[in-house]
Amino acid sequence: MVNTSPRQFERLLQLDDLIRSGQAETVKQLAQSLEVSERTIHTNLNFLRDRLHAPIEYDRRRGYLYSDPAWRLPLVPLTQGELFALMLGSRMLTAAAGTAYAQELESAIDQLVHRLPQQAWVDLQTVVDERIYFGKGGLIDLNPEIWKQLFEACQNNRRVEMTYYTPTSDSLSTRRFDPYLLHIYRGTNPYAIGYCHRRQEIRWFRVDRIRELRLLEEEFSRDPTFNAHDHLQMIFQTEVGGTPRAVRIRFSKQAAPYIRERRWHPSQQITEHGDGSLTLFMSVPGLAEVKRWVLGYGKDAVVEGPEELVQMVREEVESMVQVYKTAK
Repeated sequence: MVNTSPRQFERLLQLDDLIRSGQAETVKQLAQSLEVSERTIHTNLNFLRDRLHAPIEYDRRRGYLYSDPAWRLPLVPLTQGELFALMLGSRMLTAAAGTAYAQELESAIDQLVHRLPQQAWVDLQTVVDERIYFGKGGLIDLNPEIWKQLFEACQNNRRVEMTYYTPTSDSLSTRRFDPYLLHIYRGTNPYAIGYCHRRQEIRWFRVDRIRELRLLEEEFSRDPTFNAHDHLQMIFQTEVGGTPRAVRIRFSKQAAPYIRERRWHPSQQITEHGDGSLTLFMSVPGLAEVKRWVLGYGKDAVVEGPEELVQMVREEVESMVQVYKTAK
């Protein structure tokens, strides 16, 4: 690819669009459309023809055109594999959470497609549409403006004030928050992680639960002891806070294969038993998420410690029994 300045790069793209659209008639009209001199248009046309080998011709009736409509501006030298990855990435993002950058993503892909051989892109689209499916699961309603404001706050260390909805108490609260980073958990759950002034500690906030957000003029300094990698490694799923506790769970022979195939926590250790079952050991700071996770395995998971977690699961199971006894 021949080096060009950002301004020339943009002008070449605009000129290519005009030629390809059939709106390009004369040098004078091109100059008026791009708001540059006729000399600049001549320079760019020569650059396209001589340096990029564009098949440009001039027809008195139709103006400037490409004698070979299949020619594309060689400004995005992507391989077929890279195109396929781009296509998959766009579908994965769309499936994730109705991505906050959906419009920008669609626009970027359109710009690329416009400058790529049409048949190559059509073939890739067909493969992805007919052979690969991304299940969306439970989608969230993510406000793209709030997401973009949070991104700006993270990037520039700007404090925010937000109205946050807490489902456990079914209530709204106003909080001042220093967003350190954004984290997409399991590809669909977007969290803002940072310092909550109300709780005076590092907290996680689900972005889709932020009802209102205001970017403040105040800047913040990050806690020098906070390390994003270490913080994310320590937690179990999305529960933050508390002193790490030693957890011990026994999984039946039927559930054991599903436990072996994943790394649930950096601290985990597994002890295998002769009957095919196993015991999972790990040290995590919160127990509520562990309780919910264990309950998902039903009778195939039995908590052996700590006693507090055993009691939490026991009470939940007993409450469920009472609910189903009275259910109609």
